[in-house]
Amino acid sequence: MKMAKIYPLFKSGDRSLVINCGPISILPAFSKIIEKLVYKSLMSYLCDHNILYQYQFGFRPNHDTSLAVMEMVDQITAAVDAKKNSLGIFIDLSHDWFCSYLKNRQQYVDYKGCKSTLMNITCGVPQGPLLFLIYINDIANVSNLLHLILFADDTNIFI
Repeated sequence: MKMAKIYPLFKSGDRSLVINCGPISILPAFSKIIEKLVYKSLMSYLCDHNILYQYQFGFRPNHDTSLAVMEMVDQITAAVDAKKNSLGIFIDLSHDWFCSYLKNRQQYVDYKGCKSTLMNITCGVPQGPLLFLIYINDIANVSNLLHLILFADDTNIFI
């Protein structure tokens, strides 16, 4: 379930140059079905119980970047209206989580019927960022003075 088949897909330019191809990762169908079922069940539970931080705008239904920007503008406007200064810190968090599922993944390239040797995937995250949202969800509890606006792993901190 953790082995991907990579097909090079021609993008543009000279077809004989590898750099003009982009990788398409194909996971086993059973793995995709399991991921979809777990995602739907988990997202339903999180929404039904109002667990996700209200200002997390990444990878959620009906939460997009425009809403995150509007929240940021509202925070800055409220500070200006109150004749206060507003300080924003913008960070991009890295993550290392769910080791069993995310580590020891493998892939190989299949090009015109020729298959490469199996190799370990040493970077990247498989599709399904919901697990990361759960992982980072409690960051909003670090302070009552700070207002956090999150979009996946991009974190904006305002005071």
